Amino acid sequence: MSAIAATDPAQSVLTGTSRAFDQNRALVLDEISTVFQRVDPEEVAALVTELRLADRIFVTGAGRSGLVLKMAAMRLMHLGLTVHVVGETTAPAIRAGDLLLAASGSGTTASVVKAAETAVAQGARVAAYTTSKGSPLANAAAAVVLIPAAQKTDHGSAVTRQYSGSLFEQVLFASTEAVFQSLWDEDAAAPEDLWQRHANLE
Repeated sequence: MSAIAATDPAQSVLTGTSRAFDQNRALVLDEISTVFQRVDPEEVAALVTELRLADRIFVTGAGRSGLVLKMAAMRLMHLGLTVHVVGETTAPAIRAGDLLLAASGSGTTASVVKAAETAVAQGARVAAYTTSKGSPLANAAAAVVLIPAAQKTDHGSAVTRQYSGSLFEQVLFASTEAVFQSLWDEDAAAPEDLWQRHANLE
C-alpha cells in the first residue's frame, strides 16, 4: 500500500468503523449470551404451559418490546394458534380461557399493566416477561419470566453497556424464538405446513 493510500482519511474512517463494529458485535453477542443463560428454564416452561392451555392468545407491549411480541405473535400464528395483537382494530374482547402475553422491562408500563389488570378482571390469565418480579405486571401474572437485564432508565447499569433497554429487548426476542422452536418441536409439523399459514397478501 502506498504512503498516500495509507494516510487516506476515508480509508482511516473505514478501518476505524470496521474495528468498532467488530468490538461492538462481540459486546452485544456476549451480553445477550450472558443474560439469556440466566433466564430460568422452569419459568419459561410455565409460560409455555399457559400458551398451550389458552383458547386464544393476546399479546401486548409498548415500543420495541411490543414489536418483539408482534413478531412472536406471527410465529405462534404459524403454529396454528389463535393470536391477537392488543390495540389492533380486529382484536376481540378477551375472556375467560384466554391468555394475555405481555412484556415490560420495568413491569410498570401503564398501558401494559392496565391490559393485564383488565385481562385478570375478565377471567383471563396473564404471562409476562419483565426485569422486575416485584412489579405490578408480575403481580398480575400467573407465569413470569424474569429477564435479568437493566431497565431502560438504568443508565449506569453494570449489566450492560448498551443503550436504554436494548438488552432486555434482545433477550426477549431470543426467548420468544426459543419458545416457538420448542412448541414447533412438539408439534412436529413440516415447515411447508407452517408456510401455508404465512401471509399471502404482502
